This record gives sequence, structure tokens and C-alpha cells, in this order.
Amino acid sequence: MQFQLTSDFIENIAQHIAKKEGNTLREVLQDFHFADIAELLDQLKIDQATYLIQQLESDLTSEALMELDDDVREKILERLSPKEIAAELEELDTDDAADIIAELDEKIQQKVIDKIEDQEHLADIVELLNYDEDTAGALMAKELVQVKETWTVAGCVREMRRQAENVTRVHSIYVTNKEGKLTGRLSLKDLLTAEAKTKISDVFIPKVDYVTVHTENEEVARIMQKYDLEAIPVVDDQGILMGRITIDDIVDFIKDEAEKDYQMAAGISQDVEADDSIVDLTKARLPWLVLGLLGGLGSVYIMRGFDEALATHVELFFFTPLIAAMAGNVGVQSSAIIVQGLANDNVKGSLFKRLLKEVGLALINGVALGVLVILFGALTQMDQQVAFTIAISMLLVIIVAALVGTFVPIILDKKGIDPAIATGPFITTSNDIFGIFLFFFIAKLILNF
Repeated sequence: MQFQLTSDFIENIAQHIAKKEGNTLREVLQDFHFADIAELLDQLKIDQATYLIQQLESDLTSEALMELDDDVREKILERLSPKEIAAELEELDTDDAADIIAELDEKIQQKVIDKIEDQEHLADIVELLNYDEDTAGALMAKELVQVKETWTVAGCVREMRRQAENVTRVHSIYVTNKEGKLTGRLSLKDLLTAEAKTKISDVFIPKVDYVTVHTENEEVARIMQKYDLEAIPVVDDQGILMGRITIDDIVDFIKDEAEKDYQMAAGISQDVEADDSIVDLTKARLPWLVLGLLGGLGSVYIMRGFDEALATHVELFFFTPLIAAMAGNVGVQSSAIIVQGLANDNVKGSLFKRLLKEVGLALINGVALGVLVILFGALTQMDQQVAFTIAISMLLVIIVAALVGTFVPIILDKKGIDPAIATGPFITTSNDIFGIFLFFFIAKLILNF
């Protein structure tokens, strides 16, 4: 039966915490899944959650800590001693332990490191901390099962049993030569059906997908998605097997990137949460709001340059929001498709052909919408020349907005800038300005003012 976290259960746990009944808490929660413990911690006050962490076994609470939001985990860790944090880290895989240490204040990091008793585990954690944050080296875990190609099947099985004690999930068995270079992978089926004295070199599969410690996380995600991998080995520049990246790590990375892109598309320049301080939220939002203000002022300045048009054809004024909205909407649609394609590595081929395709699509949409405007003008007895002006302007604005929405993300990507920035206020504001200018420029040509 799936665990259901009720208000009565939370209140019951809170009462045990208030009475400092550690033994009762351990008895009640000892058989809970760490994800359920994390859900419970998230519902408690920080001081209550900290006490609960201190009372339960580290093999349970360490995994629960990794399930928490970064902000909640940070507040709990601030209340734990370096020795208590070290006890949690010793129960975690090296990649998760390295992530937690990286989150700690620099003054606390070394104190925690000094308290880790397992020196081999500590050495692996420190190694991971030395890799660049956005690379496979920092994302990988050192825990894996590897066998030598010179071993026999019987010797391989014995060694695998020993190694598997430190590996949470065995996705793959990797084969290396005597220098430690990755040479292939081992099928569990082939291992079980082979004779005990058979050499691993006679049964292993030499073809294996891998990445280097310097491969960017986005490329790792693309490779694992393309080949439908549950895990992928990581090697150094000499081909030495260094670790592995599992699917859960990639899912977490993709989730974090999606949240970051979503916030950027909404005009938030930093990674923030709803319960962050007003100062942090202001820093994240204000730059884009300033950009929107500048764009709006630019539109006002453009309209002032066509004050004669507004004096003689005042009805044009009422259609400026329509033109600006269509420009912004089309630009966001085009940029969103391109940004998604860039993220999935689907945007390939000639840039000219891509732009030509967008022009064709914009023409179809623009003509369809223009016809609707003309029909609307006829139904409302609008001056047909004005209706025609609005329709032509809208057509050209849609084409330009589609080109901008396509061109800008691609150029940003080529310059090494996150193209997701092009799906937010940046593209909307720029297209608003282009749209207003084109609207009045076309109106001036057609209406002769």
C-alpha cells in the first residue's frame, strides 16, 4: 500500500519530537522508505526535521536528505555538526556526497571532510570535487563493478560479489585491461552461461558507449537518451575507467535544467524558489522588468514619431496592442521550438533553409490572420483601406517576428549563451518594438500621411 502522509500522522510525529522521544521515532519510522521520510521532513519545521535526522539511522536519513529541495536541505545541514554531516556522507554514493559538500559553506567544508573516517570514500569524494561543475567528472559516481579481461569467470564472480557490497544498483559490469583502460562490458547472461574457467576476454562485449570526464552534462544526457542507457561509464583522457553516471543522475540534471529554462523564459534571471527572500526574488526579476520598461519606452518613442498618423487615422492607435501582441506571440512560438530543438540536438542543417521554412510558415499564418482582420473590418464597417493596412502590417510583422525568434536562439547557442534566454521577455520586447515600427511604417506607405 502506498504511503499517505496525513495531518494526524505529522502531528503525532511532531509530538514525539517535542517530547524528545527518539526511541519511539526510530521504532515508528524504521521501515519507512527514504522518499517517505523526505516527504515527512519537508512538512516539519526545520528544527523538528533536524532533530528527526539526528535520531534516525544515517543509512535512511542520508538518502532522505538527497530527496529534499536544496533550500530545505541547506537549512537542515546548517543545524548539524560537522561530525553529523560526515556520518550522513559516509552512507551516500560519492557523487551525492560531493554534491552536499559543494553546497556547504567553505568554512564548514574542511571540518566535515576531516570527520569522514572512510579514507577511500573520502579520496573519491575529493576527486569529484576537483572536476568542473558542469562536466561528467563532477556528475559521475565512483561506485561501480569492474572486472579484468584476464580474469576467469569464477574469479570474476568472486570479485563482483566483493565490489557489489558498495554499489547501490548494478546497472552494468565494465571490463578493463591490466592498466585499467575500459575495453568493454560484460553481459550477465554470458557470465552465467560461461564455463567457470573461461577467460573474461572470451565472453565480454568490446562495444561500449562512454563519455570522458570533460564531457558536458548536456552531451551526456543526449547520449544516454539517444542510446536508451541506464548507465554510462566515464573515462579520463587516457581511457582509464573513472566512474559511471546513472539514469537517476541524468533525470535530476534534466529536471534542474528544465526548471532553469522555464524561469528564464518567464523572465527570471536566477534560480530562485517561491519562499526565497524578497531581496533574492527582486534580483532575479528586476533586470527583465527593466528590459521590458526600456522596450515599452522605445515603443512610445516610435509612436511619437508617427503622431501625424495618429492625428489623421486615430483608429490605428487602437490596433497597436494587437500588432505588438502578435509580434510577441509569434516570436515566442518560433524561439520556443528552436530552443527545444537545440536542447534535443534536432536543429541541424543549413540556417538559410531553417529561416526559409519559418518564412513559409509565417506567410501561411500571416495570410490567414490577415484575411480574418479584413473580414472583421467588413463586419464592423471599418474603412477597407485601414483594414488592408492592418492586415498587411500584421503579415510583415509575423514574418519578421518568426525570423527573429528563429535567428536569435541559434546565434546565442553558437556564441555559447543559453538560448533559453530568447524565449522570455528579451524576444517579446524586441519583437514589440519591431512590430510597432513596421505597423506605422506600412501605414504611412499605404495611407499616405
